[in-house]
Amino acid sequence: MWAVLSGIEGNLAAYEAVLAELKRSRLTVEELYILGDVIALTQNSLAVIQRLRSPRAGELQPQVCQGWWEEQLLILHGLGHTGEPTELIERYGKPAVKTLWDAVPRDQVEWVRSLDFGFFELDCLMIHGSTVSVSDELTPDTTPIQMLDRLLRTDANTLFCGRSGLAFQYEIQQGSIASAIATLDHPASPQIATVQPRQIVGVGSVGRIPGQATYTLYQPNTGRIEFKTIRYGTTKGFQPVKSTAPPLYR
Repeated sequence: MWAVLSGIEGNLAAYEAVLAELKRSRLTVEELYILGDVIALTQNSLAVIQRLRSPRAGELQPQVCQGWWEEQLLILHGLGHTGEPTELIERYGKPAVKTLWDAVPRDQVEWVRSLDFGFFELDCLMIHGSTVSVSDELTPDTTPIQMLDRLLRTDANTLFCGRSGLAFQYEIQQGSIASAIATLDHPASPQIATVQPRQIVGVGSVGRIPGQATYTLYQPNTGRIEFKTIRYGTTKGFQPVKSTAPPLYR
């Protein structure tokens, strides 16, 4: 079984709550994937990085890929794909530049830079945004043609993503797509591509909502997906909440 997380966003208490719940459930979790956004505009981001880099005895070594916040941090340090933190300023204002800069010490930036863009395991692609970019936010309201485009960019049958912070299962049923290219010299040449059943899974967010952490369990042998939500930070301890969200069909 795999545990797939995203969006810790500097919330160490939320991450600890998930680890504690996995241990308490006695599930045989073989892989722990974290699909980016482990940091955010909080000084606790450093504590989260240190925790990820130094798992305790008996814990899995998490496999972490870059998310939107990690990309913004690298841009600030001149290590990103663009030169200006335009998206960061547009979303959070200019003060966010200094806040994010101060949140992660320079000696930890190289670790952030070393993170993979995503992971391809079996027939599954695990990534923060999509095959387009870490900023690409897929949700249950994303159009089927856009979802299909993201899937056809890779050979994955299941795309796990975390950018939206939502937990959802979006299934694309079997069908075909007809396309044609017309030029001035030649008539249209129709081509038909057959699409096999595929799906996109939003894995939820661990740290975005205080007191509530959502993540995903995946059984690669059977293809079973289970969304888990736990409450933490109460005097009664963690309270598992079973998700009843049905798959979304398109």
